[in-house]
Amino acid sequence: MKHLEGKVILVTGATRGIGRGIAIGLGEAGATVYVTGRSLNNSSSDAVSGSLSETQSAIEEVGGVCIPVQVDHSDDEQVRLLFHRIQDEQNGQLDLLVNNAYSGVQALKDAYGQPFWDCEPSLWDASNNVGLRSHYVASIFAARMMTKRNSGLICTISSWGGMSYIFNTAYGVGKAGCDRLAANMAVELKPHNIASVSIWPGIVGTELFSSFAAQMNQTNASEKKNSFISDRYNWETPLLTGRAIAALACEPNIMRRTGRVQIVAELAHKYNLVDENGHQPASLRSLRFVLPAALPVLRKYSWLIPDIKVPWSLLLLNALSSPKI
Repeated sequence: MKHLEGKVILVTGATRGIGRGIAIGLGEAGATVYVTGRSLNNSSSDAVSGSLSETQSAIEEVGGVCIPVQVDHSDDEQVRLLFHRIQDEQNGQLDLLVNNAYSGVQALKDAYGQPFWDCEPSLWDASNNVGLRSHYVASIFAARMMTKRNSGLICTISSWGGMSYIFNTAYGVGKAGCDRLAANMAVELKPHNIASVSIWPGIVGTELFSSFAAQMNQTNASEKKNSFISDRYNWETPLLTGRAIAALACEPNIMRRTGRVQIVAELAHKYNLVDENGHQPASLRSLRFVLPAALPVLRKYSWLIPDIKVPWSLLLLNALSSPKI
């Protein structure tokens, strides 16, 4: 299933977590995958291990080609040099950019449970500098390459936090910005046959989120109430997002999806994909997730619940408290 053989792809922020899973999924499909991150080799000082060399080994194990490049995405000059390198080494070819780099997880953990006014203003930059802003910068350089070939796809990793309150104010605004970025870029890129989409994974059991969930459980030990976070209900593995993007990149009519949110679990259902545990999770807007999430007693029988999607209009009424018109 090397359906991406001959394709050149860049995944930003791929030393661990979703980025690493995405890179492995794309390598599994036969692509040449450039991966970026701040750690070339694992550092013992890191709270959670992960490095570009480890990602490279994982991609090569599944038969892909990986080119690791050490980049700090808060430095625009390093990003510019990254794209110049791809331009030179691949004769101008870049078929897919995955905007994933994000450095705000530790800041989210540190600020958990605090209202925005009790946090330092630096929380905004920690959440949205290497995140929303770096996605915009990377997209600029990618678009300069892609428009010359009149072909390409930009996937911006976002989350359900762009629609409803998750973690804190800075996080949610940043994710809403990612969705708006993908949609607005789609308008300008469409005449050049380049698609831009926003990708929403579900609850992904990354190394850092698992640690974060453990902290949340300790903080709220007296009021856990069978949280779907505490019992890891319907969690996805990072590889599923990679496999979903790999399938999406092969769609012959990808332009019909441009400017829209793509939900990983729904792509997995459409393309009959499973994660590395062999599971196919339910979409977070499916009754198969919503009902057991609200009534934990149903979780053992979730397979009996119809996989019916809750309409966006109802989701907006229940989840999105602002803005309202």
